[in-house]
Amino acid sequence: MSDIEGVYEDLEADVSLEEFREAVEAKVEQMGGLADEETAAMLVAHELGESEVGGVADIEPGMEEAKFVAKVTSIGELRTFERDGEDEDGRVVNVEVADETGSVRAAFWDEHAEAAVEELEEGQVLRIKGRPKEGFSGVEVSVDDVEPDDDTEIDVTVSDTHTVEDLSLGLSNVNLVGKVLDTDSVRTFDREDGSEGKVSNLTVGDETGRVRITLWDEQADRATELDADDTIEIVDGYVRERDGNLEVHVGNRGAIEEVDEDVEYVPESTPIESLEIGQTVDIAGVVRSADPKRTFDRDDGSEGQVRNVRVQDATGDIRVALWGEKAETELGPGDEVALADVEIKDGWQEDLEASAGWRSTITVLDSDSGSGGAGVSDDGDGETAGLSAFAEGGDGGSGGDGASSGDDATSSADGAGADGASDDGPADGEEIEFTGVVVQAGDPVVLDDGETTMSVETNADVGLGEEVTARGVVRDGRLDASDVF
Repeated sequence: MSDIEGVYEDLEADVSLEEFREAVEAKVEQMGGLADEETAAMLVAHELGESEVGGVADIEPGMEEAKFVAKVTSIGELRTFERDGEDEDGRVVNVEVADETGSVRAAFWDEHAEAAVEELEEGQVLRIKGRPKEGFSGVEVSVDDVEPDDDTEIDVTVSDTHTVEDLSLGLSNVNLVGKVLDTDSVRTFDREDGSEGKVSNLTVGDETGRVRITLWDEQADRATELDADDTIEIVDGYVRERDGNLEVHVGNRGAIEEVDEDVEYVPESTPIESLEIGQTVDIAGVVRSADPKRTFDRDDGSEGQVRNVRVQDATGDIRVALWGEKAETELGPGDEVALADVEIKDGWQEDLEASAGWRSTITVLDSDSGSGGAGVSDDGDGETAGLSAFAEGGDGGSGGDGASSGDDATSSADGAGADGASDDGPADGEEIEFTGVVVQAGDPVVLDDGETTMSVETNADVGLGEEVTARGVVRDGRLDASDVF
């Protein structure tokens, strides 16, 4: 057995012995006699081994070469373009391929492009060799060599329309039908070339989950033209990742269209009694009280806004702070609501508080929908109690504090207000802890927790709009703070 054959036997790459020999000979020639056949064979084997990837998800921009097996999920149109200094036009076809780990766009050029249009079929498995790069919609592979692989099975469904659970990083040409759960305003930004860009966001859901939609430039205004509960189709989107979550982006080549289809979105929620500080969760319940929106000045001089509501499910209740545009959401006592991606924080007097920021989604549910599983719980006797049980009051709707619909929305079992203080406020000489937003940074500092304002005597340096906690003794109606954090 020759040295070349010995190295080839240990090689875990899809290349024939003849091809391997040719590569070794080329390497010997390239090295100018500085490497014998065995050394050249080991160098070639190393290069081949580096190019093999375990799956589509392992393909990264900057790799010299990638070899992988994937299934064709969609085939684009043949496009032509002019090459600088050449008489013949260039040709390209973008083909979406995927395996169980993810999806990637493969660019077929010139002769490969024509063959792709004439010979490729959706569902066909290909063995591809190409050069990865960062493309318009994520990682793309410029195909150098391709051949059919009829012996390999890849468990990927080829479909014209995706569901939320079908989405994977790198997927493009995405068509998705879903129900609008939340909309956002249009924001502008300056690009490096001096032009102005626009961006907005939607959240949509279907029977398999929900996903954030990012709309760019010409598509951005669509967010202001849609309402919650509209059913839309996202056309020709592409999947990106942000903060560990998948998003569907829609640019100038895509579209957002309203469609007349029934789409069911069933939110899943975490029982309020099981919430813990630091979690980012989905909760659902009935709004028991809703405070007016209030504004405050941030350190940078801009104006912020926040609104507090109290939400109750079958296991308990929690105050939810709605920040920014979320504070504009029309909510009132008795509304059934699902809140997604809210952050659980330490609130007033060691109570938990949920914070709904820009990434959160607020969905007002149909009161006659039976809650669709959002906040549905078992009452211990095998019977299911929906959110409507709380909207009607009664024993089953008292939640953690025993409040009923016949009482004031902010009352609780012990007669305290929603902030945990009695109607008369804390007694003089009482040691308390108060958490709120700084709405006055002078002397005294004034904190507002959405239900109560508290004047605080302190030398601590705080800024407008900051959320701080003051601990100390109440004297003459003011909190003489020994600690502010």
